[in-house]
This record gives sequence, C-alpha cells and structure tokens, in this order.
Amino acid sequence: MSISAVNVQNVLPSVNKQAVEANGTEKQGVSFADMMKSAVNQVNEAQIDSDNKTMALANGDINDLHDVMITAKKASITLQTAVQVQRKAVDAYNEMMRMQV
Repeated sequence: MSISAVNVQNVLPSVNKQAVEANGTEKQGVSFADMMKSAVNQVNEAQIDSDNKTMALANGDINDLHDVMITAKKASITLQTAVQVQRKAVDAYNEMMRMQV
C-alpha cells in the first residue's frame, strides 16, 4: 500500500486551519509537534465516532447500516494512512541516522 498526497491531506485537514489565527492573520509557523497532535487527534476522533455508531447500531438506536459501514471504513483508512505516514517518518529518520557526516 502506498501513500498518496491525497491520503495525507485527508489525515491532516486542520493543518492549514492551525496556520491562521482567529483574527485571520497568519502565524509565523505551526510546530511539527502541533501538527502531529492534530493528526493523531483526528484519527482518534474517527475511531471514536466509528465505535459510537457501531454501538448505537448494536443497541438498535440507529438503523442505517450503510452510514455505520462508511464511518467504519473511513476510520480504518484514516488509521492505515496514519500508520503508513509513521512508518515513512521512521524510515526517513533511520536513513538520516545512517548518513555519514
């Protein structure tokens, strides 16, 4: 499975939002740690939303199986993309550590 730019943009949609403050002016920069926290939070929110809809379906609170399945698939794809990005980041770090100075 390969990572495309579209998948990464879906995982990190709030990165551009964080670069603009509430009054509309741009910040000097967004830290990498903040971007990663945001991405992990979005993955977590997708998983929680999927779990909540699955439980609601199991309890009979909702009857829309299609919506539950779409939400579950979105959460799965989001998690898979995040794992692939993490693997690529670790590979890049390892490659840099092997470089001779």
